[in-house]
Amino acid sequence: MSNPTLPTPTLTISKTAARRFMLAHHHLWPPRQLEGKAGILEFIRHVGSIQFDPINMVGRNPDLVLQSRVKDYRPALLDELLYANRQLVDGWDKMASIYALEDWPYFTRHRARGHDDSRRPPAAALDEVLQAVRDRGPVSSLDFKNNAKVDWYWGPTKMARAALESLYATGHIGIHHRVSNRRIFDPIERLLPAELLSAPDPNENEEGYQNWHVLRRVGGLGLAYPGSSEHWLGIVGVKSQARRAALGRLVENGQVIAVSVEDIPNCIFFIRTEDLPTLEAVRHDTHPQLGAAILGPLDNFMWDRGSLRRVFDFDYVWEVYKPKATRKYGYYVLPIIYGDKFAARFDPAFDKKKRVLTITNWWWEDGIQPDEAMKSALMACLDDFVKYLGAKQVHLGGNVKNEKTLQWITEVEIN
Repeated sequence: MSNPTLPTPTLTISKTAARRFMLAHHHLWPPRQLEGKAGILEFIRHVGSIQFDPINMVGRNPDLVLQSRVKDYRPALLDELLYANRQLVDGWDKMASIYALEDWPYFTRHRARGHDDSRRPPAAALDEVLQAVRDRGPVSSLDFKNNAKVDWYWGPTKMARAALESLYATGHIGIHHRVSNRRIFDPIERLLPAELLSAPDPNENEEGYQNWHVLRRVGGLGLAYPGSSEHWLGIVGVKSQARRAALGRLVENGQVIAVSVEDIPNCIFFIRTEDLPTLEAVRHDTHPQLGAAILGPLDNFMWDRGSLRRVFDFDYVWEVYKPKATRKYGYYVLPIIYGDKFAARFDPAFDKKKRVLTITNWWWEDGIQPDEAMKSALMACLDDFVKYLGAKQVHLGGNVKNEKTLQWITEVEIN
């Protein structure tokens, strides 16, 4: 069966408006305007979820996402919302993600899918590990001494760890807290309210679920391109045909609109109807917001690399899994936005013991000529980044310490 025809765009916007809408939608126009835990909750509820990734070069991905939106952000704020206030949940959406507590019932299908996992450990092992968590929790995989192993996604793995992973995926246990990247588990009934755990799935049928999750993902992207790509991952049972059908239904019921962008031929994008006031505001705003922000590689704004090329003329590949010899830039290179353009990217390293941030390398994007306004915005951005890290010194690596266009970095304020 051929894919359903996508709706015809009813609105055409300029490329500039598209860029500024995406930035405004993601609270980057200007950046760092939200405040405290209330700001974190506002942003996560607005985009649905933020992606978790354990790699910690200059903070975990959720921390990198939030430091560019929340003024004076510190990782402890997110940990409090997750593990003290329990207003946020570690779970699964696009990938491993963090989302608002009230969204738990909507992910019933995700948790049910875990029961069908062909690699799921035997029922007896699951029951034994679950009972141990109930009796001895909170616990981690290190608290289980049985060395029996099973085949798991990343290779042979201790049975207890595989069982914990499976019980977590099906919602029987949750994360009590983390010690670095080690997850400490407890029975889910000790972590989340009973009325939430017993709540039915708000989506009564598959079509309702697909509509809900595709709409949620449009909100996570802002300007959503319908083509198959990793930015649509994690929507249970939805591939190209079902996604296009859901987008058609969402247009028909008035929850999203189809738009085209000038100078991007043969492409349709989708925007939530509730976000149209933001689009109208940036279309009529003649005063550009010339702030700067450092973005994480798995930031929601970066999810659709194809649209970054189409709308921003910016090509980004996360090279963390590439062999060193084949990398164009570096292991964990971060993009920098200035105004409504990508201005640069840099390769950071952070010595957590000495609290030293080293800028190993820096690349200006093509056509960027840094003026005083840009340098001032970048300095303010880097000031805030240094404070977020708790760095005591900033060093320039050998590749950049003699670069004349980067000498302003030596003036970054250190507390």
